[in-house]
Amino acid sequence: MENLGFAHYNLRAEWSVLEQLRDFYVEVVGLQLGPRPPFASRGFWLYAGAQDVLHLSEARPGEPREANVSGSFDHVAFRCRGLAACEQRLAARGIAVRRSGVPGTGIVQLFLRDPLGNGVELQFEEPEG
Repeated sequence: MENLGFAHYNLRAEWSVLEQLRDFYVEVVGLQLGPRPPFASRGFWLYAGAQDVLHLSEARPGEPREANVSGSFDHVAFRCRGLAACEQRLAARGIAVRRSGVPGTGIVQLFLRDPLGNGVELQFEEPEG
């Protein structure tokens, strides 16, 4: 087998929360709502450019989840542009952010949480100034 790279990740939640997640990932993270195949269940596909990177799938109320689902995931990272504008937008929305960096690379990282508490990293490679 040859691994060709990352395809997407999927978050499952009840419909009321799924709409909040959609709004967060579109309005805060900057993904775009795009086409989704006509599955029997409701959901959204969010895109970064032409690539679907996040699938939001409706979970039935009380749907059982594997115990390991909540215990091992730390965060997902997105490569971004526009650090200053992003920091201003996050501050204006009152979103808690932890700013960090990758030593020796010049990469700036902004860590935040989505409405379900999942970790999100916004990664910027551009020089500051």
